Amino acid sequence: MQLFDDLEDFGEFDDFVAGDVRDPHTELGRLRREEPIQRIEIPGLPGEEGKPIFMVYRYEEAQQLLRDNETFSSSIIIQAFGDVFGKYVILGMDEPEHGRHRSLIAKAFSQKALARWEDDLVTKIGTALIDRFADRGSAELTKEFTFPYPTLIIAGLLGLPQEDYAQFQKWSISLLSFTYNPERGREASQALAEYFAPILEARRSDPRDDLISGLAHAEIDGEKLSDEEIYSFLRLLLPAGVETTYRALGNLLYGLMTHPDQLDAVRADRSLLPQAIEEAVRWEPPLIMITRVATRDTELGGVHIPAGCSVMPVLAAANRQEGRYEDGDSFNIFREAKPNISWGHGVHVCLGMHLARMEMRVALNLLLDRLPNLRLDTTDDPYIRGQAFRSPTALPVLFDPVGSTA
Repeated sequence: MQLFDDLEDFGEFDDFVAGDVRDPHTELGRLRREEPIQRIEIPGLPGEEGKPIFMVYRYEEAQQLLRDNETFSSSIIIQAFGDVFGKYVILGMDEPEHGRHRSLIAKAFSQKALARWEDDLVTKIGTALIDRFADRGSAELTKEFTFPYPTLIIAGLLGLPQEDYAQFQKWSISLLSFTYNPERGREASQALAEYFAPILEARRSDPRDDLISGLAHAEIDGEKLSDEEIYSFLRLLLPAGVETTYRALGNLLYGLMTHPDQLDAVRADRSLLPQAIEEAVRWEPPLIMITRVATRDTELGGVHIPAGCSVMPVLAAANRQEGRYEDGDSFNIFREAKPNISWGHGVHVCLGMHLARMEMRVALNLLLDRLPNLRLDTTDDPYIRGQAFRSPTALPVLFDPVGSTA
């Protein structure tokens, strides 16, 4: 599979987006035990001005608030990010509007629908990326594999021209910079709308077997989606489908390569891959927290929460809760299987989780098959970092070089 000529064409995520925080878990664990629902005053964050913010650190309360979408509304997402993602972004919709929009898109992301993409798109992209370094004996997987991999897949699902893939990735980075560089985010948002406009028009008149064509001809209550509704979803797909998968895959690889016995077990028995993926997203979720807003005065975990307050379940804390996960700070693919909350919960459970799991499974199978004796090069002390989004600083690896299959 021919890809774009130079991976250097791809941008890099800004350090500010991740933040160079090596270990948030010690403090998160303390808060989970001592102050499981924390009231704090932070000016400038989403929510009604002058109202406190509540951080939720325990699994039970996080699950409860995500299940109760009437009391804890997702509309704050549009308030915070509507300028960049658009007013129709489904992450910020409540029922019944959310359900109607999600049902149109969900079929494209079902396990059955994605099965046909595994060989035709995902495996080919992973193989083509590995071909670039398989005969070298070393690689930096963040730049050479985990970063471009999900972008190429999403662009392929959308049916975009390959020469636009690198620009597609750069727009994703710009959208995520919105919180500290609003102008840059708005410019990327407008550029994406202008980019998609002729493609959407073409798909309406001449549909293809791609996601944009599916959105162009989808209907809600007999009415087709407007251009702006489609743009909102496509803008969301960039950070949701690209950035979190890139980070989750990096965390999975780091977890396995820093625990060689578990990597060897997966190498020998690939049926362990699903539990390895779930353990990785539990242990180090790519996104530490999400946000809701209280629609009325309520109580959570014995704490009074006034209407209009932001309420933020901290996934990274809930996923390591004592009593639910034995030695929750450790990466252990053999632990007793229990659901984690990294994929969300309730009506807003991650729409793309089946795609993300498939991408991670295919990627690890390919890397283990193509790169014998794959191991982490610890010379530069790579580590996982981040205060909002978490992933490795780098993934330098060594392996026994073999000939490329290109």
